Amino acid sequence: MLTYLLITLIIFFGHSEDLLGTTLLSRPLVLGPLVGLVLGDLHQGVVIGASLELIFMGNIKVGAAIPPDVVTGGVLGTAFAILSGKGTGIALALAIPISILAEMLLSALFVTRSAFNKLFERYALEGDWRRVQRLHVASGLVKPLLMALVGWLALQLGAGAMKVFLDRIPDWVNTGLQVAGNLLPALGFALLMNLLFQKRVAPYFFLGFLLAAYAKLPVIAIGGLGVIIALLVTGKKEGDMDGMADPDEGGEAGAGSSADTRTPITNADLRSVFWRSMLLEANFNFETMQNTGFAFALLPILKKLYKTRESMAAALQRHLQLFNTSTYGCTLILGLAAAMEEQNSRDEDFNAESINAVKLGLMGPLAGVFDSLFWGTLKVIAAGVGTSLALKGNPLGPILFILLFNVPHLVLRYNLTFIGYKAGTKFLQRLSQNNVMDRLKDGAAILGLMVVGAMPATLMNIHTPLSFSAGDAGSSLQGILDQILPAALPLGLTFLVYYFIKKGVKTTPLLIGLLLLGFIGSIIHVLS
Repeated sequence: MLTYLLITLIIFFGHSEDLLGTTLLSRPLVLGPLVGLVLGDLHQGVVIGASLELIFMGNIKVGAAIPPDVVTGGVLGTAFAILSGKGTGIALALAIPISILAEMLLSALFVTRSAFNKLFERYALEGDWRRVQRLHVASGLVKPLLMALVGWLALQLGAGAMKVFLDRIPDWVNTGLQVAGNLLPALGFALLMNLLFQKRVAPYFFLGFLLAAYAKLPVIAIGGLGVIIALLVTGKKEGDMDGMADPDEGGEAGAGSSADTRTPITNADLRSVFWRSMLLEANFNFETMQNTGFAFALLPILKKLYKTRESMAAALQRHLQLFNTSTYGCTLILGLAAAMEEQNSRDEDFNAESINAVKLGLMGPLAGVFDSLFWGTLKVIAAGVGTSLALKGNPLGPILFILLFNVPHLVLRYNLTFIGYKAGTKFLQRLSQNNVMDRLKDGAAILGLMVVGAMPATLMNIHTPLSFSAGDAGSSLQGILDQILPAALPLGLTFLVYYFIKKGVKTTPLLIGLLLLGFIGSIIHVLS
């Protein structure tokens, strides 16, 4: 009973990601070892978590697209596999259907959350920021509580029956599932390619692959080379930054200060905005997306600036309009909004509608830059390093994964709050005029593609046992492929899946198709 309770708490923790700032603590690479620790087999938990991470590496929520639920599927799949002693192949086979079923439940939740919008509008109209705040947090708790309940019921009702069922599975089925599991990471790599792959930076994917396949460089070394190449290719040219003003120039308060030094907004207020930004997606829904999270994060500023019910009501209604951007760059817009709200509270002639105009104008471009930087680059490098260690059972893999991603993430996110507040919109306009944001996006794509290109050669284990006879001498097809192009099968499969993704094929049929391909290929002795 205690074991099931602890596993349920792991599911709750994983689904609390929207309350923790998208810090990737919900990834299989992190949760798998926790399940293994609870069940007394840390090694197996680390290996299974890494295997699941490879499959779902490109599984990210962008806009209103909801991917399979790797938290519920990963935790329950890992738990059932360790309890039955059947290993990684069974974990992968169970995690996929559970993830797909849980995704349907989560999609329904995001639809029904839209019903809360009427309540938010009413509270905003009344200027009741306390109820807006409470409802936002309460809505954020619904998801982890609901999915924890689903996990608890699955463990209570299904663990015993599942163990009996899995114990009866013959060895050839386990072998087939293991081979199928080796094919599944192609989907994760193809999804990452879909995010990053463009003609002008495509050669860097192949450079990463060749360095891994022929030079046998590890992922972390290729990532280091990628950083150097990205800096050389996208580095600023002489005169590029001419005219770029220091964002601190002109006073401490930046966009909101003017000549008035009696600014009510303090560094403590901005730090509070940063911490609250962690809950940006707590009430994510398909109608207004992150709007309540933005208002929630900005409340320390609004409370300080607007003392009457009418002025607070106007501010709340202003920030409860649709909003959606990268969680990693959201604090830059929050800082800008804080500066503009400060100016609005002082200047009767200030056009309050310009605040939302700036938000709407920035949320798209910043989403493109920061999603590429974090999802397509930093996450890829962190996962590449973490999984390469974790596949060998090394628990240092998940720890490095968390640190490599979140140290730069949190440092940048924190500082962007102050940059946005102090700089105002003029500094961002200068960045755009000098193509700084475009160069940053291109550099992130170069680095990300080099690391993604290395992954099929280093993290996929696909072989063929086929052989051809020539007279008395026999030669294996795998040996011929290795002489011509090492890791040719992983590379070819990754591009095949990428082709289907570009054609609009959804994740679920691709997962099922890869499972069937690996399983049937194992049975007829084409794949091993």
